[in-house]
Amino acid sequence: MNQFKKIPIVSKELVFQFIIITILFALWGIANELTAPMVSTFKKVMPELSNLQASFVQMAFYFGYFFMAFPAALFIRKYSYKSGIILGLILYVTGAFLFYPAAHYQNYTFFLVSLWVITCGLAFLETTSNPLILFLGNNETATQRLNLAQAFNPIGAITGLVLAQQLVIGSIKSNSYTPETFKALSSGELASIREHDLNIISIPYIGLGIFVLAILIIIIFTKMPKTVHEEKMSISESFKKLLANKNYKNGVIAQAFYVGAQILCWTFMYQYVDNINHTFGLHITATNYNIGAMLLFLSGRWIGTAMMKNINPSKMLIYFGIGGMICASGAILLQGMSGLISLISVSIFMSIMFPTIYGIALKDMGDEAKIGSSGLVMAIVGGALMPLLQASILDWGGLGFSDLKIFGFIPEVNFSFILPLICLAVVTLYGYTTYKSSKKSVIEKANIIVDAVV
Repeated sequence: MNQFKKIPIVSKELVFQFIIITILFALWGIANELTAPMVSTFKKVMPELSNLQASFVQMAFYFGYFFMAFPAALFIRKYSYKSGIILGLILYVTGAFLFYPAAHYQNYTFFLVSLWVITCGLAFLETTSNPLILFLGNNETATQRLNLAQAFNPIGAITGLVLAQQLVIGSIKSNSYTPETFKALSSGELASIREHDLNIISIPYIGLGIFVLAILIIIIFTKMPKTVHEEKMSISESFKKLLANKNYKNGVIAQAFYVGAQILCWTFMYQYVDNINHTFGLHITATNYNIGAMLLFLSGRWIGTAMMKNINPSKMLIYFGIGGMICASGAILLQGMSGLISLISVSIFMSIMFPTIYGIALKDMGDEAKIGSSGLVMAIVGGALMPLLQASILDWGGLGFSDLKIFGFIPEVNFSFILPLICLAVVTLYGYTTYKSSKKSVIEKANIIVDAVV
């Protein structure tokens, strides 16, 4: 025990490499949460967009994960982790700098392409950084090292939200007008406001691109440790094993629904708050509550991780899934601040889901886990598809958020959160089926031991 305590989490000679790679965890957290408020922001700057069209922001952003995760796995498999990181950062920088011409030409599609390129880079970074962090030190402390690095992801997410609020949401002129007063402006005034606001939207992305470029230059000149050579399983063999693994296939599905729930709750919180402000005459700031949700998410992750020392991970997934469903139901049925508190509380219960599903789905895998992990990254496409469905619900009664009352009392924006409720139900079901499977496996192993003794 004393010997284990003496083992450093990070080898002294690799501390600098650890710091640089850990920054990458924050970088995709910044990009994720800087982009989430843009659905609401583009809708205000370009009021001609429907709620569905505005949600294409998340479609473009998260579809990049689906498109690039598998090619990234193949690229890293053939070359090296460092090469994967460099290519990922190049794509990240390119997408960020594309915001400048997108703002200049005032082209919504150009913005969507820029976001997609950024996410193609993030797919490389996510596929590469986790296993590389595990390698930067003693194997005994690998899990501690990864947990330490992952703690910087929600910190990056909070940074992204603050940047969005301070540099974009609080600075765009479109925020100063109601839909009615905005329509009453002359064409010259509208053109001036649009030009100003689109330039404002591009500023944090361009600034982020400059920072990422600096990190890219540092990594190019940083010597990374060589990974141990292992005999590689062929791709066809990997696919055969993966397709035969029911636990893995269901895990990919559960992961897609989980990411969908997360993106829906954090993206459409802005529309939820806008409706509360309009209905109850309040002036609350959505970003502040989204930051609160992030802090609850971070707290829930540490609490949940500690609880897993004594509770089966699948069982934890069931408990947290049920808790999330109860809170999502509150967001649907309750009005005003009570509903909003229920909505941000969902984040506590979502906190453990991504890594827990990841771990359960890849449990007891050998070399096929290399390709299998890319499938779980591809599942992030749930964050691209689900917002389109929720946005279409918002459009049922018109371009507002409460044009239609479902069952006579539920505003359409509240009712739209039935989608994350369904998503969390799928995750809960996955926890239940894998818990039953794990119990069955324990019984079978016990019977084998008994038979061997007899």
